[in-house]
Amino acid sequence: MKFMKLGSKPDTFYTAEAVRSVSTEVCCDLIIQVEGSRYLLHKFPLLSKCLRLQKLCSESPDCSPRQIIQLPDFPGGVEAFELCAKFCYGITITLGAYNIVATRCAAEYLQMTEEAEKGNLIYKLEVFLNSCILQGWKDSIVTLQTTRAFPTWSQDLGITSRCIEAIAARVLTHPSKTSLSHSYSRRSVGRDDASCHGGGESARHKNPSKWWWAEDVAELGIDLYWRTMIAIKSGGRVPSSLIGEALQLYASKWLPTKQVIPEINSDVTGEKTSKYRLLLESIVSLLPAEKGAVSCSFLLKLLRAANLLNASSSSKMELARRVGLQLEEANVKDLLIPSSMGETMYDVDLLMTILEQFLSQGQSPPTSPPRTKGRFERRTRSRSAENIDLEFQESRRSSSASHSSKLKVAKLVDRYLQEIAHDPKLPLSKMIAIAEAMPEFARVDHDDLYKAIDTYLKAHPELTKSERKRLCRVLDCKKLSMEACMHAAQNELLPLRVVVQVLFCEQARAAMGGGKVTDLPPNIKALLATQDDNASRADATLCTTKTSLGTEDRWSVSGLKSPKSKLSTLKMKLAENEFEENGILKAPKLKNLCAIPSRPKRMFSKLLSMNKNGGHEKH
Repeated sequence: MKFMKLGSKPDTFYTAEAVRSVSTEVCCDLIIQVEGSRYLLHKFPLLSKCLRLQKLCSESPDCSPRQIIQLPDFPGGVEAFELCAKFCYGITITLGAYNIVATRCAAEYLQMTEEAEKGNLIYKLEVFLNSCILQGWKDSIVTLQTTRAFPTWSQDLGITSRCIEAIAARVLTHPSKTSLSHSYSRRSVGRDDASCHGGGESARHKNPSKWWWAEDVAELGIDLYWRTMIAIKSGGRVPSSLIGEALQLYASKWLPTKQVIPEINSDVTGEKTSKYRLLLESIVSLLPAEKGAVSCSFLLKLLRAANLLNASSSSKMELARRVGLQLEEANVKDLLIPSSMGETMYDVDLLMTILEQFLSQGQSPPTSPPRTKGRFERRTRSRSAENIDLEFQESRRSSSASHSSKLKVAKLVDRYLQEIAHDPKLPLSKMIAIAEAMPEFARVDHDDLYKAIDTYLKAHPELTKSERKRLCRVLDCKKLSMEACMHAAQNELLPLRVVVQVLFCEQARAAMGGGKVTDLPPNIKALLATQDDNASRADATLCTTKTSLGTEDRWSVSGLKSPKSKLSTLKMKLAENEFEENGILKAPKLKNLCAIPSRPKRMFSKLLSMNKNGGHEKH
């Protein structure tokens, strides 16, 4: 760091009875009061360099031998005043990055300009600031930090803006032309700390030449940091990925953790909440516009904090939009954002907003060649012929990536549904809405979706028969695995119509594949044999939806080997499905909903007969 010494005389200031004086043969004729401290000084050296003291002394009616001058709201306090006074006496003073701002503001207050005397303090300070302090990286950072104690003075004197410009210029300069900061060099050697948001620390160690500035800038308060990052971004030379990593570093340093946020919200004054809310909203406003500049995990952590800190709706919407752009990178844990309203365990409305943003920006899945070609031709009508092949390939790649991301997000949503299904306060309508959000093609299988439905039915035993039917309409039995079908066949929580559909789909799949018909438990065989006509009217198709979650539970199929038969219960359920209220059979309605095409009917009848024969042989 750079330092400047002014004056050549030894320090003769001393304290006697709480009064600061100068050891000299000449009697003191001036008393100056600064922040409760009294100074016994002399008019001649002070008034010759301080226009403000000249004016105050001339306006004072006091004719006593020692004239008293009050200096209220003196910038920098007694330390800065004493430096200015010693300069007037020619006593040696040392100036550097830590005290130059306070001294400059004090000199401005005392009006120590060239008008009073050539080579006055303000002139010397300005030369030192511009030629030395602002030419060094660490000096610029420290000086900018000290301006927070004098925000108005520093802003009016242009010190703040000059420091920010100097820092931004150093960041935009090629690293080979700027030495690494002392603080970064010290921290980056022999340290293996992990960034709070993951990935940042290792990236900085791999390429320190790009990261020499980030940690030092992160020491700034949010107001100065915001202005500095705006200046760096406006230079257009720093990649958006590095800007994003710098923001991650800053957020990990200053934003509270999810465990601390509830305590902050309970603060009576609300000052901490307002402080952190401003910090978060400022970080959001600095996020680079480019997709992928910051990780989806970091965005979701910001969104969690924004939700708990009650940040502005515009900040939350911006974060939700950005998360939606790269939702395929997310994991279930980060999506489980606690609800700030307390109506449900997790904020499912926020997830719906994210899904809407994801689906609105995505392209449709790969389509047939004629349609793709037509869309391409319209888009490139004004382009030159030599770019056609390249454009076509890029269009195909973009479309394919969009389709792939939807498949990933569908899996993510189904695992998310498994987690929130445990919440007893979760309304059925929201469960269904999330499940139906994803397009049908995005779900290759419905096993995870079935797990979520099964979990929800267990957590909500109060659901009526019609509500259970509504929930199960999102399930497509044809997309269930053998394991899921076997579990569903004995799941008493499912509507019987779904159970029959599962059995039909599994038997039909085995028959059409030319394989051996699955050997079902005796109670299921008996049900199918005795209720042939009823089962043939079951609905062969189910609505697909969109929801999922990531439970690690595996279904137990040990119940399939249980010797206890549930035949009577299943028969009663099936009988209930035959009649509506008042015991009237709604044959046309059932026929419309559950009709099976003639060929599958014949196939199903054949399968049933095979089951009957198989059952008799066992007996």
